[in-house]
Amino acid sequence: MGFLKRTNKKFDYQPRYYKGDGSPYKIEHKLDQYRSTTGKNKGLKTKFTTAINELKNAEKGSNKTVIYIILVLVMIFLYIIDFDISIFYSK
Repeated sequence: MGFLKRTNKKFDYQPRYYKGDGSPYKIEHKLDQYRSTTGKNKGLKTKFTTAINELKNAEKGSNKTVIYIILVLVMIFLYIIDFDISIFYSK
C-alpha cells in the first residue's frame, strides 16, 4: 500500500551536475569576496565609510577609465540635444 508510506521527496532533491562545496542555491556575487563593503557591516555610517575607503584604495587606472567613459557619454548626450557652447563665452 503505497499511500501509507509517503515520504516528502521535495527536500531530497540533489542537482544532477553539481559537484561543488556548499549549497548550490546560495546566491552570492562573484566579486563579493574581494569587497570590503559586503559582509557584516551594520549601520549606514559604517557602510558609507567603508565604501569611501574602498574607493580611495582602488586602482587609479580603473577610476580614470570610468571618468573617460562618463565624459564621452556626456559629450554624446550634449551633441544629441544640440547644446550650444557659445553661451559660456562673452562677446
